[in-house]
Amino acid sequence: MPNVFKPIKPKKISDEIVTQIKNLISQGELTPGERIPSERELSSILGVSRPSVREAIMVLEAMGLVEARQGGGTFVRSLTETTIADPLTNMVESDPGLLHALAEVRMGLESWSAYLAASRATEADIAKIERHLNEMERQAVTGGWDAGVDAQFHYAITAATHNTLQLHVLNTIHSLFHTTIQVALEEFYQKEGYANRLLSQHKNILDAIRSHNPELARQKMMEHLQMVEEKMAEIQTKNQTVK
Repeated sequence: MPNVFKPIKPKKISDEIVTQIKNLISQGELTPGERIPSERELSSILGVSRPSVREAIMVLEAMGLVEARQGGGTFVRSLTETTIADPLTNMVESDPGLLHALAEVRMGLESWSAYLAASRATEADIAKIERHLNEMERQAVTGGWDAGVDAQFHYAITAATHNTLQLHVLNTIHSLFHTTIQVALEEFYQKEGYANRLLSQHKNILDAIRSHNPELARQKMMEHLQMVEEKMAEIQTKNQTVK
């Protein structure tokens, strides 16, 4: 019979490292923006040489899966960031009215995230969401929390879906979500009682996820984001009136 077999070549250690890290990213164990262990740490954890780790990181960087930051380590990249984030950011900067459209996008993505999170969240996921809520409550005492911790609350909910692509999509436009949150908070803090109302809405979302009630979690997230969407619509109308 003709020779259809090919010699089996042992895999290089660096290739094994690349495969392992790729799998961790695809499975959501390593999330967008997360710092991966240093070359020295990986060498110790995996029991391999540092040159093998260095070679693997170079391959992963060439694939666009990780990025090295000057003096700051190596981080997981969003799988979609280069195709979506920059053009959208430029559009929003040139047309603030698009904040309203972004609020609508959030309603679709995050209501589904809340639904899935309520179905799949682990105790560790819930504890992480709760930590962000506790930080919001702590900052609220001094007049209001910053947009960063609010964004992290919502991001932790999406992470609790354990849907890697959902997480990467949200991470891609995370800075845009941060913008809608920041603008909305600045508006809400000007009205008495709105900070407490926002805190209550966040707490209701967490409680629904904690009780593993998907439909209630979706509903509570929608109620919260509808208020944000209404505020963005008001701002858009004001801008059009001024023009």
